[in-house]
Amino acid sequence: MVRSGSGRAAGSDRGRFVRAWARAVGGINYVPMSPGELELKLGRLFDQLLGALTTQPFSSDPAREVGAELVAAHLVSPDALGRTVALIGAELAACAGADLAEDELVVRVAELQGALAAGYTFALHRRTLDDQEQARNAFATAQAQAEARFRAVFADAAIGIGIADATGHLVDANQALADLLGYSLMELRRMTVRELSPPEDDRAGWDGYREVARGERDHLRQERRYRRKDGSAVYTDMTLSLLRDRDGRPTHTVAMIQDVTDRLHLHARLRHQARHDPLTGLPNRRLFIDRLGDLFEGEDPGRRVGLCYLDLDSFKVVNDTMGHDVGDRLLMAIAARLDAALGPLGHLVARIGGDEFAVLVPGSTGTEELVGVARTVLAALEHPVHLDGQELTVGASVGVVERPVVGSGVEDIMKAADTTLVWAKAEGGRRYALFDADRHAREVTRYTLSASMPGGLSRGEFVVEYQPLVRLSDGVLQGVEALVRWQHPTLGRLLPDQFIEVAEETGLIVPLGRWVLGEACRQAREWQSGPGEGLVVSVNIAAHQIRDADLAETVRRILAETGLDPRLLQLELTESAVMEITGAPLPELRALDRLGVSLVIDDFGTGFSNFAYLSDLPIQGLKLAAQFVDNLGRRPPMDRAPVRVLDALIKLAHGLDLVATAEGVETAEQATWLRDAGCDSGQGWLFGRPVPAEQITQRLASRWTTQPSVP
Repeated sequence: MVRSGSGRAAGSDRGRFVRAWARAVGGINYVPMSPGELELKLGRLFDQLLGALTTQPFSSDPAREVGAELVAAHLVSPDALGRTVALIGAELAACAGADLAEDELVVRVAELQGALAAGYTFALHRRTLDDQEQARNAFATAQAQAEARFRAVFADAAIGIGIADATGHLVDANQALADLLGYSLMELRRMTVRELSPPEDDRAGWDGYREVARGERDHLRQERRYRRKDGSAVYTDMTLSLLRDRDGRPTHTVAMIQDVTDRLHLHARLRHQARHDPLTGLPNRRLFIDRLGDLFEGEDPGRRVGLCYLDLDSFKVVNDTMGHDVGDRLLMAIAARLDAALGPLGHLVARIGGDEFAVLVPGSTGTEELVGVARTVLAALEHPVHLDGQELTVGASVGVVERPVVGSGVEDIMKAADTTLVWAKAEGGRRYALFDADRHAREVTRYTLSASMPGGLSRGEFVVEYQPLVRLSDGVLQGVEALVRWQHPTLGRLLPDQFIEVAEETGLIVPLGRWVLGEACRQAREWQSGPGEGLVVSVNIAAHQIRDADLAETVRRILAETGLDPRLLQLELTESAVMEITGAPLPELRALDRLGVSLVIDDFGTGFSNFAYLSDLPIQGLKLAAQFVDNLGRRPPMDRAPVRVLDALIKLAHGLDLVATAEGVETAEQATWLRDAGCDSGQGWLFGRPVPAEQITQRLASRWTTQPSVP
């Protein structure tokens, strides 16, 4: 961010700049003011420039006004503009008293230089046009009235003036034109207009000249090149006017010619500075985006484009430990390597900012070519850089995107490149990652879910369904497990495995879990007052919730608000979440146990439990993972390992005085084996899928017990 300010530098910096400016321009111009008055005026103009540099939002208009005021102050010698622009480039940034990033500061100074030059040349041109008009009028008057007066103006004019007849032969010229082109007046008077232009001069310019000479138009203004006697070219701003006789027939053309070579070179230099990185000399982000945009705006529907976006690994360590000067020199060395390796292949290498670079392949032949470019990048950075007797090795992470220009755009491909760069860094760096549309779509979906989850909670998009928990010995419905679903407005019905992980990563699992707990307890209280007396409701608790110091208080408050008997609430904690606890048992589990609720470990057998530690936890049951139950009846009889493991888990639960519940029971054969093995209860599609609370109420009202019956 840039701080808005008055734009006034410290007194010493301001005075030094103004004095240097006065010395630079005062001695090469006739200035109708004293040295003190000149410094006073330049001081005011300096304040305008500095204010424009440091004020937000940025505008270069004040610099344009400064350029015009220099002309108005008669600072119009050929070197005045160049010295002023050079001084601004060298000194103005040092006077800035605002928090400006280096890249932004460079761009702003360059734009101020360009605007000042534009304002200066425009004002000077207006002044020149006035001279031109006086000369043209004087010439016309001289023909009719006073040849002597015309000759005075013609000869003394500061700009070059040439008079040609209808055939293009020069009939007269002034000394200023002779000096400009390097010929004598006698030589010019023997030449044609065409001879003064380079052979390759544009046809359109000559068509305009001939239109004036034929009388089809009276005036023409254009930038034209002329050829000096020594063969060099001079760029001019030329105004051509037609003279007619008393009958209106064309007789002569008068050309007013001003040298603008320095201005054009200055503009070219400023344009280059604005579009290239000052440290490495590579194209900058602005030029890179412009070139990329040109490709997408082209008319070739079969064109493909490739982009490698790279970021140096551990570059910040170099800056922090060895200093920014070493970091800058390292960037310069790396930029040179990349340009040497890829520039000859026709690829555009740019520094996007900081330690980020990009390679543009404008006519890609496919993904294989881009992979080759990425490997070339990694190979170019493989060897150490030698600086001050030290070897510095910095790798890179490269994001690779390749696609047709049809159906895409600059913003799309830059976002995709940035995404793949993140993937490459996440995989450890010093590698490349290819853009994967499916992976990107999944990540976008995950982001969409995390962004819309808080609003979904407030809008009531989440619902709770309940799956039966059945006692295996007689098929009696003991309880239900509360399972959350999301009725997303655009993605449709989402199951927990589609959004719970996102909720855990973002921390939104805490408010979501709190809402599910409250909804389940409210519903269980309704069943308790009706046909579901004694029905237990089981609610999943995520790892984030276990680590929440307010979990026990939240459960206590919800039980108090809903009036549910604590003995009818069972909380399920995953084995992995419980085993994250180190040292003494988590105080929150002890506090929950004191409330009277039951605690069970979910998906038991899939983690790496410390059985000694497990025996010390205040839990009442184990829910055996569905993958063990799924093996029952699905493997050859001689493969008894899964059966032995499941039998051992049931015995382990009973050995610890815990209730054993099997998940994923889908067949009567599985239910029979579990019952015979002593498993206490079961849950799965055999007994019922998750359904809305109303269907559980209907089953309770019909005194549903064994649906289906257990053999």
